[in-house]
Amino acid sequence: MKLLLDSHAFLWWIMDRPRLTDHAGNEISDRGNTVLISAATIWELEIKRASGRLEFDVDLPHEVARRSFTPLPVTSEHGVTAARLPPHHSDPFDRMLVAQAQIEGLTIVTSDRIISRYDVAVMPAAA
Repeated sequence: MKLLLDSHAFLWWIMDRPRLTDHAGNEISDRGNTVLISAATIWELEIKRASGRLEFDVDLPHEVARRSFTPLPVTSEHGVTAARLPPHHSDPFDRMLVAQAQIEGLTIVTSDRIISRYDVAVMPAAA
């Protein structure tokens, strides 16, 4: 299985927060699965840290590498697809994750219920 972690799921995982469901945690830790982290997720989290809306003291790209997650760059095709999505979600970062998941055949690990309105596989990150 190929999993794309939404920003909160990624933060919960690296901060060892128990908010992840057992199922999501087991799938993320399963070495048979590929876990991807979008460049859009790193960008979103760093914007929130810089603005003071989030506090964390980790180097995000280092954590991606340290945990053997796969970085997922944002491509032009991702951008076009995100822009053409139905307007269910107003958050451009989440729209990008949806586009990436659609194009790359990924399951998004998220607690954002709006994402499930799109034609994309979703794994609940929190109960």
